[in-house]
Amino acid sequence: MTATNGEPAPGSDAPGTGPEHEVAAGVRPPHAPPAAGAAQSDTVAAVVRQWRAVHPQLDTGPMEVIGRINRCAALLQQAEDAPLRRAGLSRSEFDLLGALRRTGHELTPGELARETFSSGAAVTKRVKQLTERGLIERRGDTRDRRVAHLRLTDAGRDLVDGILPEQLAYETAVLSVLAPEGQGELAALLSELLSRLEGRMGALRA
Repeated sequence: MTATNGEPAPGSDAPGTGPEHEVAAGVRPPHAPPAAGAAQSDTVAAVVRQWRAVHPQLDTGPMEVIGRINRCAALLQQAEDAPLRRAGLSRSEFDLLGALRRTGHELTPGELARETFSSGAAVTKRVKQLTERGLIERRGDTRDRRVAHLRLTDAGRDLVDGILPEQLAYETAVLSVLAPEGQGELAALLSELLSRLEGRMGALRA
């Protein structure tokens, strides 16, 4: 549905009208960013303009926000994964190792799935691969043999602790295109959006 996955949702502003006219006419809600915003040279802006030509009566406000979030997420992940690739890890594998390191105690596969926002099947596959590499070890539950408890080996802990400073330095360099105050404002806006979505997405999917 986004503007970056090849199947954008249609939407746009009526051509030849200003934001005030659009709000009054009910085409653009007052909270939506105007089409003539400051950032008009990125790839999402071009997609939005194309949809405006196809469906000029619809509002592109959601696409202008969600499309840019998705596009930034894709580009940032490509960039920030470079240190992980050098260590032979995928982002999802590092997230799993990181969850075990930051919580500081053993986790079951189900708990790891919740910590990393992953499916149980995906966690099972990653745990198997990381166990074979000697980065994770399993301990069976003494009361229920169906339950496994997972923890980092010394090698796994050393790997996470060695990668994390490099990873953070790389992410700092990537985000340096924004001034520190801009990063703080963006973090606050994204935090507000995330907290609200986490509370509402279940209802929206129903």
